[in-house]
Amino acid sequence: MPWDEHDYPASFKNLDKEVRHKAIEIANALLEEKYDEGRAIAIAISKAREYVHGDDNSRTTYEVKPKEEDWILVEKGGDRAIYKEAAKEDLLDKAKPYVNDKDGILEIYHADGSLQDTLYK
Repeated sequence: MPWDEHDYPASFKNLDKEVRHKAIEIANALLEEKYDEGRAIAIAISKAREYVHGDDNSRTTYEVKPKEEDWILVEKGGDRAIYKEAAKEDLLDKAKPYVNDKDGILEIYHADGSLQDTLYK
């Protein structure tokens, strides 16, 4: 069932109306092409923001990365943890909505320090 202006993913909730409308359009197209729903949502948000606002490098980048025995969310270049969790997945449950609400970019790293994924770009 395709999404519309009244029924859309929760992660679209805080997008401004123009970006949300474009994200719904893009996500529906990606789902028709058999993309995984989670991936379609992330791509749609990113591309909709780029379409509506242009390629804006002024957005803050946040990182999910390991620190000692924990996983932390930090602003890129900073040391102060915004969130800290023992499990990466638990941290991502908090980090994704936080970064989305801030209209930021989220870089997710592997335990070895290599980049795993970039979301909301």
